[in-house]
Amino acid sequence: MVRVAGRWPATRRLACRQPPSRRSVSPETAGRARNPGTPCALPAETLDVMTLSLTAADLDNQRIDHMVPLVTPALLHHELPLTPEAADTVRRGREAVARVLRGEDDRLLVITGPCSIHDTAAAVDYADHLARAAGRLGDDLLVVMRVYFEKPRTVGGWKGLINDPHLDGTGDVNHGLRIARQLLLALADLGLPAACEWLDTTIPAYLADTVSWGAIGARTVESQTHRMLASGLSMPVGFKNRRDGDIGVAVDAVRAAAVRHVVPGVNPSGLPAILHTTGNPDCHLVLRGGGTAPNHDPASVHTALTALDDAGLPTRVVIDASHDNSRKDHEQQPVVAEAIAEQISAGQRGIVGVMLESNLQAGRQDLHPGRALTYGRSITDACMDWATTEAVLNTLAAASAARRGTITGDQALSNVARP
Repeated sequence: MVRVAGRWPATRRLACRQPPSRRSVSPETAGRARNPGTPCALPAETLDVMTLSLTAADLDNQRIDHMVPLVTPALLHHELPLTPEAADTVRRGREAVARVLRGEDDRLLVITGPCSIHDTAAAVDYADHLARAAGRLGDDLLVVMRVYFEKPRTVGGWKGLINDPHLDGTGDVNHGLRIARQLLLALADLGLPAACEWLDTTIPAYLADTVSWGAIGARTVESQTHRMLASGLSMPVGFKNRRDGDIGVAVDAVRAAAVRHVVPGVNPSGLPAILHTTGNPDCHLVLRGGGTAPNHDPASVHTALTALDDAGLPTRVVIDASHDNSRKDHEQQPVVAEAIAEQISAGQRGIVGVMLESNLQAGRQDLHPGRALTYGRSITDACMDWATTEAVLNTLAAASAARRGTITGDQALSNVARP
């Protein structure tokens, strides 16, 4: 899951530091309080680990209805292991994305796929189409499939396939994790790298070994927890600008994720652990628009590249053609993509990637319990259909090829097209 300095220690008894009690204690107990290496002993009686609480009953879990055991990362990996071929897809995908971000590969990164996955069969169908297009356009585009299982919500709504795989509010997270991993393995077996947004910080332990690119979204870009998470992920991670359009917090996030952190987390066996990360040098800025204004235009791109340069970061961005850059209108995505392609064709090397929201069928549909859904249509944000997507991919590939012909060598910030 993560970039961790050193290795996991051998299994040992967990030690804890206990504060001295204000009441009288025995010499043995006092000695344990002073000695941070003294193991803590749990009560000898048989305990139900799902309901164990050592605090007063009226102080703990007053708003928890019930608890369900959660599969451990190690067990899920054992049940659904990476094949050597799938592992190679993930590895090559990560390396290729990193090379694009570093300017070592002049292809254009394109991350495209449904706004969210709710039907794994339709996702595989989409992946078949995308894999063929990726092979055809591979000289000019590095194609990664958007495979988002978690949906951040401003107030409420369906939270994604992992949280609610049956689309009925039952919250069968164990099943959601299994079918999410099954889908990611199927895509890797197709040779198609995958991209995920990381929202719940426990989820990467289950899925990150199958993912080639990660995103931290506009709602969580200011979160210290997510910045620390990104610093330990073994893949490139894009930070989106804030929902109001502010890019400064995302630039700060890229800087923060590049350095070491100490992160409370879990080990593969599901036990609490302290993770010492090494920092992630492959984090970058994603422009998604904000408020009422897009930020895919030349002036906004120049502003973003200047901010990155001032922060001592590589002057390269990925642009999201959806969300506020398209004013959340899926029919505007091709227009935005064309505007981005024009900048690329003119030699703008600061734009290294484009994100698209795309599905088999155009638009979106509401989720109603008991009502059948239209196959291949989003239940969250509206998406382009496949035919439109393929046309956009062709446009972006042509722009990438044109850029290769207009500029040779690396390009410094001073060469960036001015507004």
